[in-house]
Amino acid sequence: MNAVARQTAPKIEPRLRLLLASDRRDLSADLARILTGVADVQIIPTVQLPDAPAQDLSGIVIDINLRSPESVQAVRRKLLGSGYQAVPRLFVLADELHHGSMQAWALGATDTIARPFDPRDLLARIRAAFPDASETTATGRSEAMTRGVAAAHGVLVKMFERLPAGRPLTYDDVLQAEAPILKAIKRGSLREWLTAVGRHHNESYRLALFATGYAVAFAQHLGMREEDQRRLTRAALLFDVGKAFIDVTLLDHVDDLAGERLRKYREHPRLGYEALAGEGTFPRETLDVVLHHHELLDGSGYPDALHGDQISDIVRITTIVDIFTSLVAQRKNHVPLMPLPAFSAMESMGDKIDQRLLQAFRPVALGG
Repeated sequence: MNAVARQTAPKIEPRLRLLLASDRRDLSADLARILTGVADVQIIPTVQLPDAPAQDLSGIVIDINLRSPESVQAVRRKLLGSGYQAVPRLFVLADELHHGSMQAWALGATDTIARPFDPRDLLARIRAAFPDASETTATGRSEAMTRGVAAAHGVLVKMFERLPAGRPLTYDDVLQAEAPILKAIKRGSLREWLTAVGRHHNESYRLALFATGYAVAFAQHLGMREEDQRRLTRAALLFDVGKAFIDVTLLDHVDDLAGERLRKYREHPRLGYEALAGEGTFPRETLDVVLHHHELLDGSGYPDALHGDQISDIVRITTIVDIFTSLVAQRKNHVPLMPLPAFSAMESMGDKIDQRLLQAFRPVALGG
């Protein structure tokens, strides 16, 4: 082959390698045919699921009767063992029934799909759930981390530098950053993310990047569907957008503010809300997070002194992430706490924050 031919030869993209474990092979045949569009697929009965997956396995698709205790128990012993800990897994639901989806998340589902299948949607979900061959290498994970941090940083530049100058931050700006951020933490780890963003010289950026990392890791730990992970990523990136309009001298002394200076600082939730609401395309729940992330369940928060059920779950999660980040991150005029003392301090807040969600956050907080 001559040099020109070698230079123009098409690049062969690596294919995914998937294991389809099924206890209903007749129904799984159609699924396997769709999956072959993006992967090499091996179908096995669930009883033949190996104790440890092959090194080059991209992920596993589980097609079982989730209402059958025998079927669930057959895969539970394998999937919850150390051999499969890092293996993405996608579960097939017979329908969208609550029982099936809860059972799938209890077995560590990365995502779920339901019959009947839309081939186009299914292949998109497969690509999102499972890494390609290049991403399973250390270099691939490092590149994914770099792209994720860069995507988040790009949103923050528009938020903190361009927005105050009258150049709008759009909903599309944020949507485009979500997938790289999710992939960075999913393919790497929260610890790697915190290390990468902890070197940022700008405190507002650093805090926002820390909060985004903790929020995404929490969403993935809870086994949220990808769309819900995106919603929480969006919330974490944007909740402090109002600080773009606050004098930096106030931001540098948050813990020491009082009187008029504290009142001005506490304007940032409403300023952020007004900026994004004026753009016209941000979802209502995102605006809710921006406006209410400093509300507390006992009514002692601001700006609207909401309490109890007036505060949505996504706001409660964002509040927990925000408080924890502010305690453990390096800030001016503040000595950061180690994770365990920080978590204990939040436990002592009692009914000001959602203690049930806080306990769910514990593995992320103490493991990051």
